[in-house]
Amino acid sequence: MKSVAIVGMGALGLLFGGEIAENLKEGHAAFVMDDKRAERHRGDSYSINGRSVSYLIETPEEYLRSGKADIILVGVKYPALMDAVELMAPLVYEGTTFISMMNGISSERILAERYGADKVLYTVSQGMDAQRYGAEINYTKHGELFIGIPQGSSKELKARLGEAAELLDECQVPHTVEPEILYRMWSKFMLNVGINQTCMVYDTGYAGATEPGSEAYAINVAAMREVAVIAQAEGVQLGEREVNQYLEIIASLDPKATPSMGQDRIQKRPSEVDMFAGEVIELGKKHGIRVPANEYLYRRVREIEAEYIK
Repeated sequence: MKSVAIVGMGALGLLFGGEIAENLKEGHAAFVMDDKRAERHRGDSYSINGRSVSYLIETPEEYLRSGKADIILVGVKYPALMDAVELMAPLVYEGTTFISMMNGISSERILAERYGADKVLYTVSQGMDAQRYGAEINYTKHGELFIGIPQGSSKELKARLGEAAELLDECQVPHTVEPEILYRMWSKFMLNVGINQTCMVYDTGYAGATEPGSEAYAINVAAMREVAVIAQAEGVQLGEREVNQYLEIIASLDPKATPSMGQDRIQKRPSEVDMFAGEVIELGKKHGIRVPANEYLYRRVREIEAEYIK
């Protein structure tokens, strides 16, 4: 029997975590949050592509009545990550394995620093165009999780990867065990740095950010290319082939949809710019690489966010 705690009820948490909560046959699965959020969301019903669903919501104390968590699925927004890291602390024991579905390349490092690298699988979601507004989620592409571990990982971490894959199989969560997980994560990071930030800054959807000849397209591609150069400095081989491949992935998504940061602008929420341009800028300083497109995007996102409170 497996005990699964799902932390985060955004689009990723509801899509992938929801499938675990609905399909786990033997075990305990619940969305875990603090007292105030739990009180606010108990009994909420969600619409996923028109299908009405509701899920068990528990505080850490309530979850512990069924024992500690074998798997913790992390799907919060980056600004909420540090609070989530502490929220889940009572649920962690030596057998706990973390699966972080978050965008970017930093959440696994943050979890490993707090709880140990031997507990953390590397994960990235890809191929989804889900949009969440309030209690409603709609998508034309569901997407899947890619899970893996770095080359040279311990036998224990390999065993944890196998157990996690079995759980995802059992719960019918679309996934791939990725042998080159760092390459996959950096490729998706490159995509998100370009498309997410561009859609927010230019207040557009996928189509507007990928229209050849437009300013938005030029910024999108320039930001992606900067990530490719930094990835090479970090030992991950990305280049024009990957830029073009991931532009093709964007072209396969709903052209009217917008990614998470575009949704943040619409709903006036804090964005994940620190996880994208912020990370690129810091790595650029580390390696002596100029990143003007990401510096521009970072500045514009902060200006847009500042308008929320006026």
